[in-house]
Amino acid sequence: MIKKMRLQVFALISILLLGILAGCGANTEGSGSEKKGEVNLYTSRHYETDDALYAEFTKQTGIKVNVVKGEENELIERLSREGEATQGDLFLTSDAGRLHWAKEKNLLQPVESKTLAANVPENLMDKEKEWYGLTKRARVIVYSKDRVNPDQLSTYENLTEPEWKGKVLVRPADNVYNQSLLASFISLNGEEKAKSWAKGIVSNLARSPQGNDRDQARAIVAGEGDVAIMNTYYVGVMLNSEDPEEVKVAEKVGVFFPNQETDGTHVNVSGIGLTKHAKNKENAVKLMEFLSGKEAQGKFAEANYEYPVNPDVQPSELLKSWGDFKAQDLQLSELGKNNADAVKLFNEAGWK
Repeated sequence: MIKKMRLQVFALISILLLGILAGCGANTEGSGSEKKGEVNLYTSRHYETDDALYAEFTKQTGIKVNVVKGEENELIERLSREGEATQGDLFLTSDAGRLHWAKEKNLLQPVESKTLAANVPENLMDKEKEWYGLTKRARVIVYSKDRVNPDQLSTYENLTEPEWKGKVLVRPADNVYNQSLLASFISLNGEEKAKSWAKGIVSNLARSPQGNDRDQARAIVAGEGDVAIMNTYYVGVMLNSEDPEEVKVAEKVGVFFPNQETDGTHVNVSGIGLTKHAKNKENAVKLMEFLSGKEAQGKFAEANYEYPVNPDVQPSELLKSWGDFKAQDLQLSELGKNNADAVKLFNEAGWK
């Protein structure tokens, strides 16, 4: 009898413990810093267009977007340092190479979404779906309308020819856009040709690499060089600037899409990934889907002069005025895979 009672007590205690543990499990999944109606975004982008889109997302869904801005490498380091305790649900940055780097550091997780799959072309997303492109930036040749006939232009490689000696302007080698450009050449043509191109550009530089993309346009107009390697969206931003001097500069330069008869023009993306330890996963995916949708893609094109990734959205009238172009046929994960080699080749080529 006593033994039977002991067994009944033991069974009752076991049931209670299981109930407690089950309750703990549910709380763990939904605890931490999870907050209904909020999502935390770490981003290296710094545009008013983005802030307006977050506000619109909040208006439509009731989900508040808490934004933490910083340099892309700084945010990657922060996510790595914070680990499971991170408050970041999403990582957004303007380079496919850095998105790949975040993935390699195990900071992201896959997202299965029919909406994202429909809105983002396959070559502009990670193969394992750990990040998705949101906007495209074409890295083109910008030239002086006064001194250069666009018929003189053809390819990135052509800029290494003697006729461009002392006329080429470009950002330093530590600029991630240049690193991704050279990384694309490694994928398409191999290391030797990529290094040869970098050395050729160094030989034809108008000045030591310096400044940002806008500074290259200013240097063209100031007569320091005739051509520069730039992202198209900077020209758009300058043309629509409130600073009349920036508008004057942009009006004096032209946009040329190189390599149209060969590999195509280099394209990079701004893209977004769900962090490995996201606490607000459902809200985060909703924001990813919103930013890939027609409304947001149209705003990226109209207000920030970036090319939409969503094939159902047309570029802005300004972008259309520059004409259609053939882009490199490249899986953009390649930019991250080749980044270290690109940095090495820049050093070997003497590109400071």
